[in-house]
Amino acid sequence: MAASLKHVDRTRLHNDLAYRVAWLRDFIGFDKDAAQALHDVAPLMGPLVPTVVDAVYQQLFTYDYTKQVFLRRNEGFAGKLAGSLDELMLDNEQIKFRKDFLSVWAKKVFTANYDDERTWQYLDKVGLMHTGAPGFKHREGKEPLHVDLVACEILLGWVEDILLGALLPLPADVLPDDKKHAAIRAVNKILWIQQDLFQRHYVRTDEENAARKKLLVGQASTADPSEKIKQWAVPAAAGAVLVLLVQKVLAQLA
Repeated sequence: MAASLKHVDRTRLHNDLAYRVAWLRDFIGFDKDAAQALHDVAPLMGPLVPTVVDAVYQQLFTYDYTKQVFLRRNEGFAGKLAGSLDELMLDNEQIKFRKDFLSVWAKKVFTANYDDERTWQYLDKVGLMHTGAPGFKHREGKEPLHVDLVACEILLGWVEDILLGALLPLPADVLPDDKKHAAIRAVNKILWIQQDLFQRHYVRTDEENAARKKLLVGQASTADPSEKIKQWAVPAAAGAVLVLLVQKVLAQLA
């Protein structure tokens, strides 16, 4: 007999964080065993966090596109800011400040209580804060932090590669193969969920896109025709002048 079909409430999926996380966990199989697999390797991965964080910033500093984000001041940092990309170095005070936040996140991946809704609220706010919204209280009323989604996504993929690269070479006497395999799968699952908790704050739903399109079409259809004529008049006048100039040049060459 076929398995019973599970119902998903699409509205709640987009508006209810706990409901969304529950469905994501069920779909990808991030259960208690997966959480335990992360906890099992926490003593091995914890000491590697500083190295991973340093590697992340070295990678981000490879491109002006990802480096320029760090010219903005972080809440809680009162030191001197670099004035340009050339002045911004890995040993800059604010970079050290930001590394602390990333270190906390990396440690939570392996130690968090995934049965506690506050863990998922934290991971959701990590995504939200990169959109310019104050995901955490310390960001309220401060200069917004804007990071393009593409940069966030590819960084998560890069971090996963680093973490798995640290796990794979561990010998069986340090980490038995069954626990290694379980940890690798768990890292993949939790980072995919984290990626979704970024996307939900960047990507519009189909309904939002439809409403936006309808609004833009409505604005275009109700625009004053005389305004359109004014918009066309300037290019038309410029075109007429250009024609006269060309004719004058041709006459001189004749």
